[in-house]
Amino acid sequence: MIRRRPLLGGMAAALAAGPVAGQPSYDAARRRMVGNIQQLAAAGALGGPRRLSPAVLDALRTVPRHRFVPRDLEGEAYGDTPLPIGHGATISQPFMVAIMTDLLQARSDWKVLEVGTGSGYQAAVLAALGAQVFTIEIVPELARTAEARLAALGYRGVQVRAGDGYKGWPEAAPFDGILVTAGATHVPTPLVEQLKPGGRMVIPVGPSQQLQQLTVVTKDARGAVRTTRLGPVLFVPLQEDARRR
Repeated sequence: MIRRRPLLGGMAAALAAGPVAGQPSYDAARRRMVGNIQQLAAAGALGGPRRLSPAVLDALRTVPRHRFVPRDLEGEAYGDTPLPIGHGATISQPFMVAIMTDLLQARSDWKVLEVGTGSGYQAAVLAALGAQVFTIEIVPELARTAEARLAALGYRGVQVRAGDGYKGWPEAAPFDGILVTAGATHVPTPLVEQLKPGGRMVIPVGPSQQLQQLTVVTKDARGAVRTTRLGPVLFVPLQEDARRR
């Protein structure tokens, strides 16, 4: 785990700051967001019509997405769109967070690896499901900010590391589930190796700066791996340590 810093500067400070006096409640906006997500899923917006897990919907109703975006974008937090969080990163579209979380099928007794912490929103949704979350972010400032924010909001079951997500988190492996929140050029072999038999990985896969295919990777009890492509998506590229290129 990275060491927390008591003072954060620039965008990090804006992201980590708490609500100000007189700030409006976002409860109604969050409920509308979840209703919109249900409609999109039922209409088959990605991979055909689907009914999302009630547990996933409850987590989305609970996690305050506006606390995971820059202060000047809080009013846009519950629209169905990705938003910039600095360093070329984004917080994912709520519908995509819902679909990927639902596809992972995480349970409260699961240990989950997230690759691409960003602002920490996806990690918070997984933690709201009761999962133990290990999350990796290659940009150190984003990792520091996300760790401080998650702690301040009470998400104690999340551990944050600054590092190369392509390598995973071998000391904490194996994982029941792995969720990758940026577009990878391929399914990284270390992540497959760190997935438990019976586990699931959800990952966008495709060429950098182009459409990717949202892919579900499963490993059966004997260790055999199967991949299923669900449809085109567009994520910012998953960065890797320049020393590996």
